[in-house]
Order: sequence, then structure tokens, then C-alpha cells
Amino acid sequence: MANAIEASPESNSRGHYLDIFLVSAAALLLEISYTRIISFKLFYYYTYLVIGLALLGIGTGGVIVAVSKRLRGASTDVILLWGSLTAALSVGIGYLVIAVTSFDTFAVWDYGTWASFTNIARLLVICGALFISFVSVGVIIATLFARRPDRISRLYFADLIGAGLACAAVVYLLSSIGPPATIFLAGSLLALVGVRIAIRIRSRSLPVAVGLLAVLAVAAIKPAILPEQKLEASKVQVSESDTDYSSWSPLFRVDVFSTPGNSRSLFHDGLLGSQIDEYNGDVKTLSRFSQDPRAFPFAALGAPPNKELIIGAAGGHEILASLYFRAKNIDAVELNPVTHKLLTEVFADYAGNIAQDPRVNYVNDEGRSFLARQSGDYDLIWYPAPDSYSASNAASAGAFVLSESYLYTTEAIHESLDHLRRDGIVAAQFGEYDYATQPNRTTRYVSTARQALVDAGVKNSARHFVVIRNTDAIANTLSTVLVKRTPFTPSEISAITTNIAAVPGSTLVYAPGREGDGSAPDLLIRTPQSKLDAWYGSYPFDVTPVTDNKPFFWHFTKFGSVVSDFSDPISRSDREVQVGERVLLLLLLVSIIFAAVFLLLPFIAIRNIWSGLKRKPMAALYFSALGLGFIFFEITLIQRLTLFLGLPTYSLTVTLGSILIFTGVGALLSGRYQAHRERVIKILVSVLGLLTIFYLFALPSLTNELLSLPLPARVLFSFAVLAPLGICLGAFMPLGLGAVSNLSEYPREYVAWGWAVNGFASVVGSVLSTILAMEFGLNVVLVLAFTLYLVALVALRSLLRPVLTKVSV
Repeated sequence: MANAIEASPESNSRGHYLDIFLVSAAALLLEISYTRIISFKLFYYYTYLVIGLALLGIGTGGVIVAVSKRLRGASTDVILLWGSLTAALSVGIGYLVIAVTSFDTFAVWDYGTWASFTNIARLLVICGALFISFVSVGVIIATLFARRPDRISRLYFADLIGAGLACAAVVYLLSSIGPPATIFLAGSLLALVGVRIAIRIRSRSLPVAVGLLAVLAVAAIKPAILPEQKLEASKVQVSESDTDYSSWSPLFRVDVFSTPGNSRSLFHDGLLGSQIDEYNGDVKTLSRFSQDPRAFPFAALGAPPNKELIIGAAGGHEILASLYFRAKNIDAVELNPVTHKLLTEVFADYAGNIAQDPRVNYVNDEGRSFLARQSGDYDLIWYPAPDSYSASNAASAGAFVLSESYLYTTEAIHESLDHLRRDGIVAAQFGEYDYATQPNRTTRYVSTARQALVDAGVKNSARHFVVIRNTDAIANTLSTVLVKRTPFTPSEISAITTNIAAVPGSTLVYAPGREGDGSAPDLLIRTPQSKLDAWYGSYPFDVTPVTDNKPFFWHFTKFGSVVSDFSDPISRSDREVQVGERVLLLLLLVSIIFAAVFLLLPFIAIRNIWSGLKRKPMAALYFSALGLGFIFFEITLIQRLTLFLGLPTYSLTVTLGSILIFTGVGALLSGRYQAHRERVIKILVSVLGLLTIFYLFALPSLTNELLSLPLPARVLFSFAVLAPLGICLGAFMPLGLGAVSNLSEYPREYVAWGWAVNGFASVVGSVLSTILAMEFGLNVVLVLAFTLYLVALVALRSLLRPVLTKVSV
């Protein structure tokens, strides 16, 4: 046979298991670290670019293995040696290129201008630097898969276990050493593989490998020697040397700057997030809060709250306001551990040690998780909209479109109402960029709260709302939405209106029995239930209620409208609308083009072999269905478990890690299925169907019930519910690769082509799954994932049929 499998003396199988383990661990560390770097450098929604380019690069490596004559003639260990060293070198160079490349997202949409052209070019440079870092990883993995199909299940197991264990370590690494150091740690692991192989085959390149390892290790140990990232043009360029304090967290990077007026500003990934005011412990110095929008919730209560909960305490403004208004017991929850550390340690004295005040319980936790563990007798539950500082200004409006907002869903509001005493109040405050023409955030929260009240059996929800806006706040307009379990009384409304008059720049938007301001929130509250759908249809933006199934609070424009307007430039005065959606559609288009160019077109180079690959349509259907189905399951469950685990990074690492580890177990077990493949596959698909039903109907209620568990218990539960899914999914790729390797006299090329098709589908699916979730909900994507595996089952049955050959007489 033209491409016989190499003999065992050259292929050190045990050594190769460790090689692929280390390479996969490095690739995963690199991928997740870059999601943090790109979110810091650009915006949150560009993290999908990292995932897509990582998959694309790895898939392209498989293509190179299939079409390169030089690689086909090279020994396995030589390919692995130079592949690992090239990967390590590209990690270092790629990081430096990304760091020094500037970019302006909004200039891209100034069609036909030099600024648009140059920024598209810069984005391509960033994409190229990300992409090239993963290509050599793909070459290594594809080489081992293609040359050892007899050991595919074990290699795939080592591959996935390496990636899965890297997931378990990456949150700690991001918090302790930071993403830049973690990226160079990943490069060091790749160089270490090169050193191992150079020693194994006694290569003269050993000094080069050792030198490269040393350089990357120094950068990982001393990341201060690396250049600062040039941030998106709309962000504040930060340098650790100019800050009072800087630190990375799994959520975002925090930079603290001294500002005039005895305060320190906190920047989250280069955007203004909050501030810490200097406080000497004397409540009398806080009298400014009597003329501040933070007074509104306390005016509505009429008396100091006995028990109060602040979700999103950030730099402590709301804690100070609560102390001024004589709250007796304050639970203040802050999600970001770095921000929590600022108030409890770094700037504790500066902030008047408010976190140590006996009336204050300042905790680092996820808001809904903390709330679920409480008894339920709060007078006030306050959502200060911690993202309103950054989301309310023109520079960053639209940056949060793709972020999940589980604090603002109907389920979250319902949970809050359930934890109030009878006359308690939920208060939510939002910065609006352009309240006069599109008060979308306030309107969407009102819409969601109204639905929560209706779901709770309230017949006249309009009596339970008060909405106020203030134009002299830090944001362009700060709106306050008050939602009460029981109807607001005339005396409460009178107290609120009196307080409005005392706060400069404040206007009543809506209150029961009072004349409103005619804005969208006012009109929405007054619209009868029977006419609600018509009102939503007439409003120019999507402000329908947000649910845990579709938790995209900031997604105000349907993708159909975005597509129809795609050729129109985006107004720099209206950056909230369509920017995130346009970027996502652009990423989908780029993913399709790049994947086609890098993963499929190169096979023209081996068109003489092409005719020898039997049943290509079924193989293409199988591997593409696997790629889409796997990524649909993966991303849906990552989003589904974000609320349960508290942080997006926790959800990403726990979900991805557990799926990868147990997919590896499933791959290992698949080697035992050969004698009964078809029967086992039917069983796996049946189990997959049952799991899909469980994830659709049982998992949401289970996670809500268990939200009060401590984080380690929630992580263990997540592993338990994801383990059977991973074991099922893990069997399909080895079975498919094994099947196509037996269909042709060119098993290496067929395996590499199948790997490339799977990579193509994965790249497209990483973006497509998010678009589908935003438009139709996570449940629809989950059903589609299972449907794709049904399609794969049909295709695999065709691939497993023996090839009939003509017998000459």
C-alpha cells in the first residue's frame, strides 16, 4: 500500500501519548488565555474570534499533513520536533504582534475610507497572529492520528485529557500569573515537547529547542518585560506603570487610577467600571447622597431598611449611600474577586474600611447564587447595574451585546421578589446612552419585570412600578426602576415625588396615578396586556422580556434587521445599535471563507488521490455533523451553566474541561466497540436523546434548586451531569476516523480530510451557535445539536458498510 502505517520502532507510542497530551494542554491554555487578552484589548464579543481561529488553525494543520508531500516523506518524530518548535516560536511572535497592533472597531464600518481599510488590515494581522499559533498544533495532532489509526482511541484520549486538565488549571493561572504569562507558559510547554523529542531522536536541534524553551520560560516568569497591549481606540489606554493598582481576574482586568475629587476610578478591561471614594468614617460627610439618584430606593421605603441586599457592590458607592440612609444590615455582593480585594485589603483604609463595618457583609459571590441561599426577608434588593458606567457612554455602547445577563431575566426578578418582605422593593438602575430616542435598557428591564409580575399572578402590574430618570448623573442618563411586591401606595408615591424634586436633574417617568413623561418605559407600563405584542412590534428595537433561555439583555436588534442594514455605515453617534451583531455576522462570514480556503481548497493539491477516497459525501456529512453538533452541545451548556457556576470563565473551564475529559474517556472506550459498532452506536444515540431531554427539562430546575450550594459542590454536580454526555460524544470521532481509514488505500489523507471537515464545521458552529441562541434561545440550539448527531448516525452506518471490490476472473 502506498501509505503504509509506519512500523512501531519509529513510532514511540508511549512517548507520543505524552507528546499529544502536552500539546493539547498548551493549546487549551493558549486559547482560553487569548479570550481574556482579546476581551481586554478589543471587546468581549471578539472572544468568539479566538475560539474560531483556534479551531481553524488546528484544522488547517490537518490539511497540511494531508497535502504536503514533504511531510508524507518525513518521519513522525521529525514532524513532531519541528512542529512543536514552530508552534512555540509562533506563540512568542504572535503575542508580540497582537500587543503592538492598534485597532478601532467602529472605524471598520466607515465604508470606503482609509480608516476602514487600515483597520480591516489590522484585524487581519491580529487574526493571522492568533491563527498561526495553532496551525503547528494541528500538524502534530493530525500527524499522530493519521499515522496511527490503530491507536486512534488512545491518542484521542490523551489529546482530550490534556485539554481537559488544562481547563482545570487555567482559572487559577489566569488569576495568579495573568493571561500574558499563561500564554508564554503554553509556549514553554510546546518548546518542552520539542526538547523531549530532540533528546529522544538525538537531534542536533536540541540547543535551539533548549534556547527557545529558556526564552519563553523567562517571559512566563517575568511578564513585565513584555510590551503592554495597545487597546481598542475607544478604550482608555492603560499601563501598569501609570496605575495605582492593576490585576487580572477570571472576569476582567482591573486598573485603578487616581482622579480629582478624592476618588479612584476602576477600569474594567479598559472601560470605566466604577470608582472608590475616599471616606473618613463620618457619615455626616456623605450628605451628598441626599441629592443623588441613589436616594430614590430609600425614599420609596420611607424608613431605613432593616435588611438590604446590594448585587453588584463594586467600589462601594451603594454601601456608602446605604450607611448614610441608616440601613441596619447590608449584604453587599461583588462578583469580581479583584474588586472585592480592593475594598477589603488594597484600598480598605482609603475607603474608610466600610467592608469591616459591623452593619456590612461584603462578600465575593455571584448575585443570584448568594440570593438563593438567603432566607427571604429583605426590605430592599438593589441592582446598581454595575455595567452601566461603561455601557452608557458612546465609546463602549454595544460592547455588551453578546454577554449573558442572568441578573436581568424574568427568573432573576421573580427570585428577587420572592426574597422580599411583603412591602419590599427591587431597585434597578441603568445608564442610558440616549434616553430621549432609545431608552432600551430601561424599557427592556421594565418589560422583563412586568412579565415576572404576570408570571407571579399579579393582575395589574402597572400599580407595582415607579420609574425615574436623572440627567445629572455620571452617565448621560441614569434611570431608576422600582418594582414592589405590593402596589405602591399614594403616600409612598408622594414621598418619591418629593425626593425627585430634591435631586437635581430628576424627572418622574412613571408612577401609578401620575402623569408620565411619554417615553417608552412609561408607554410600555400603561399598555394593556391584550395590546402588548402589538406594542413590541411597533417599537423599533427588541425590548421583549429576557429569560434564562435567552439571557442576552443587551441584544436590541434582530439579526434580520442587521443583515438588511449591513451595507450602511454605523453612525458614530449611535454605537449601541447593531455593532455587536454586525461583528458576530462578520465573524461568521470570515469563518466560512477562512475555513473554506484553509481547510478545503488545499485538497486540490492531491486531486489525484481524491478519486480514491470512497463515500466522500457521507464522510463529509458525518464529520460536519459531528463538528456542528459537538460545538452546539458545548457552547449551549457553557452558557446554560454560566448562571449556575457564577462566572463565565468558570463555566467555560468547568464545562469544557469536563466534556473534554469524559469525551477522552469515551474515545478510549470506543476501541472496545469494534465487534458491535452498529449496536453500540444506536445505544449511544439513544442515551444522547435522553440526555438532551434531561438538559432541556430537568437541568434548569435542578440548577435553580442547587444554586445555593457552595462552588465546589456546584462544580462536582456539573461534572456529574456532563460526564455521560462526554462519554457518548467521545466515541463518534474515533469510530468515524477508523471507518474512513478502512475505506481507501490512502488512509492518512482520508483521516486528515475528515479531521479538516470536522474543523470547518466547528469553526462555523462556534459563531453560528451564538447567533442561533440569541435569536431562538438555548433550547433550540440544544435540540439542533441532538438532531445533528442523528444525521451523523445515518452517515456512519453508510461508512461502516464494507467496500465491495471487483474480482477479476
